[in-house]
Amino acid sequence: MKQIFLLTSSLVVLLIGLPLLGVLVTGQEVAKYYEFPPLTHYVPHAPFSWPAFIALACLGLLVATLLFLQLQSQPHASPGKKIRFFTFPWWGYCGLLLILTGWVLAWNRFSWCAPVQAHTFLPLWFGYILLVNGLTTVRKGSCMLQKRPGYFFALFPVSAGFWWFFEYLNRFVQNWYYLGIEDFSAISYVIHASLSFSTVLPAVLSTEEFLCTFSKLTVPLKRSFPVTCRKGKTLALILFLISGMGLSAIGIWPDLLFPLLWLSPLIIIVTVQKVTGQPALLDPLSHGDWRPLWLPALAALVCGFFWELWNVKSYAHWVYSIPFVQKGHIFEMPVLGYLGYLPFGLECKAVALLMEKWWKAG
Repeated sequence: MKQIFLLTSSLVVLLIGLPLLGVLVTGQEVAKYYEFPPLTHYVPHAPFSWPAFIALACLGLLVATLLFLQLQSQPHASPGKKIRFFTFPWWGYCGLLLILTGWVLAWNRFSWCAPVQAHTFLPLWFGYILLVNGLTTVRKGSCMLQKRPGYFFALFPVSAGFWWFFEYLNRFVQNWYYLGIEDFSAISYVIHASLSFSTVLPAVLSTEEFLCTFSKLTVPLKRSFPVTCRKGKTLALILFLISGMGLSAIGIWPDLLFPLLWLSPLIIIVTVQKVTGQPALLDPLSHGDWRPLWLPALAALVCGFFWELWNVKSYAHWVYSIPFVQKGHIFEMPVLGYLGYLPFGLECKAVALLMEKWWKAG
């Protein structure tokens, strides 16, 4: 338990302290990073760049090609034992009702709904979580909500803190900002935002569990090619130092280093696990099991689609300002911005694994 506590505390200190260290060293004003609600726009961004757009598009194409080839590598893999279908649970219907109600209220401006118009995010995502768990139950007979209710409900407060960290990092790069929150006081904004952020981890992890019920997706990934590294700890230490330096400079050169908002936390978590001898998120790749890489990433991408869909016409919503690639929007998000959901899914899974260690140790 003590070892897990020290590991988690060290990660928290590193991830929060490094970005702040960079702006302090360069003598920047730090008060703006703690504004509630976050209304001040203080980071001017670089204009659109075709070379950057094409380079990032090629990276996305490479990632999609790798996944496609892995899924096609064993087209005749056994689908596994036959799934028994159960009646859709009543709380799954409640989730569907919440989604439909929340969607109508989010995208319309009924006068009688004005007092709660800015609060439609929460019912939409509670509904989504219930619906996805219900679908998982139909496909395999149980779900995380039923089998591990204590762990499942503990995800909500952890999720709030987890996403607040990304809100903190975004203060240094300002890739997204919020509209429709101008009337919130600092306290009411923190409460409202924390409740909304609490749905992130349950949504992504529930979606991952649902994706795991599809044998055509999981079987090829379980038996794919292995990736090994003889000098794993040395490489991990090098990547840790590079990521740490990048994260500390994210507020100094936000246009150049904004991708590290999504990449550095993941690299730091995995490399610290590797260097300290703890089981790491991507260890299964050494024996050809790619499920821990692809399934959380795809789950976050699925959730990302619905985050952006329901956000686009909501009263309280976010908009993006991403350097070099601000073109080709799908809803409010530039199309290449969806690549950020892939490492974000892995970060969700990494935090969930750390939480499982706490849960079992407790």
